[in-house]
Amino acid sequence: MPLARYRPVFAAPGALTFTLAGLLGRLALAMYGVSVVVLIADRRGSYALAGAVSAVGVLAGAALLPLLGRLVDRLGQARVAVPAVLATALPTGALLLCVRTGAPDWMLFLCWALSGSSPNLGGMARARWAHLHRADAAVLHRANALEQSLDELCFMAGPVLGMVLCTALAPEAGLLAAWALGTVGTLLFAAQRGTEPPLAAPAQPSSEARSLIGTRGFPALLAGFLAAGVLFGSQEVTTLAYTDALGRQSAGGVLLALVAAGSCASGLAFGAIRPRRPVAVRLALGAGAMAALMLLPLAAGRSGAGVLVLGAALLAAGSGTAPTMISGMTLVQELLPPHRLNEAMALAVAAILVGISTGATLGGALVQHADPGTGYLLPFAAAVVALLAAIPAARRS
Repeated sequence: MPLARYRPVFAAPGALTFTLAGLLGRLALAMYGVSVVVLIADRRGSYALAGAVSAVGVLAGAALLPLLGRLVDRLGQARVAVPAVLATALPTGALLLCVRTGAPDWMLFLCWALSGSSPNLGGMARARWAHLHRADAAVLHRANALEQSLDELCFMAGPVLGMVLCTALAPEAGLLAAWALGTVGTLLFAAQRGTEPPLAAPAQPSSEARSLIGTRGFPALLAGFLAAGVLFGSQEVTTLAYTDALGRQSAGGVLLALVAAGSCASGLAFGAIRPRRPVAVRLALGAGAMAALMLLPLAAGRSGAGVLVLGAALLAAGSGTAPTMISGMTLVQELLPPHRLNEAMALAVAAILVGISTGATLGGALVQHADPGTGYLLPFAAAVVALLAAIPAARRS
């Protein structure tokens, strides 16, 4: 795959700089989950408490993201992102203090929920790409592919970095490093004012009052993103439970990294191909491939084929997710007006986060009461739901 095809993506001055800055912030986001879990489990001796606090933080972030996205659309990225990320300092510091001093459990939930005001850098970056390359669908397609691949890279490296810091230095080190990276990355991102989309006036005075949910095709898109989140969350829990049942717990992280690696590679390859079909059709085809490929880990898990075969199946299954997510985000950019784009992107990410939390909960319950390999039924079913959500838009194209 010729990476030279991605050069036009960075043709605009400042594009590379805001991409690298956003990468720091998203790396921090990928570190938070494991860092909080390790911190609380180590200092309080309870994985149940650690998982519950982490889940509450995810749900609080999902609730705040659309509100922050709406403010970004009205006030601009820099004016919202800077105070939002600085506002995380107090609750994050309070969480560290509460964990060390033996504060009541409810204070941990409160602190971590209040720390969920980090802005959606991925959505803001995609809004910048939509602004810079709105006139060239092929380049915008590559930019969205690049963003998805960077997301996968972050979620490969972030948990590993967080775990290393927590175990090699101190349980607090992962969370402190994540906050520092996220703050620095967001401030550097916001400083790139030359690529920030200008504030756009609504096409009609009444359009601001109309909910985005009323936009034709957007509810089905959100349902697809929710289903994708369920796939991600249930697949992670099922994989960890499966390797634990085999006595190979340490292999779980490697298998999840293979999923992300497959998605990253397919995302870059997908972006290098010039799109020839409407984006709604590409979304349906991607969701169909994702559902078909999810049969591979299901078959490997149910047959007891072992870690190596399951790893190959997960690598292949991961390759189906990136094209689906890329097409979904591109369709959001097509369906929604520019003056509501940050809010729309935030809603999409919020749907994914709620899906991840739901999938992790359902997946944990399923593997608790069935053979570990049976748990792969849930991500397969979620992929089928994502396909069903994508079909109506493809038929209208």
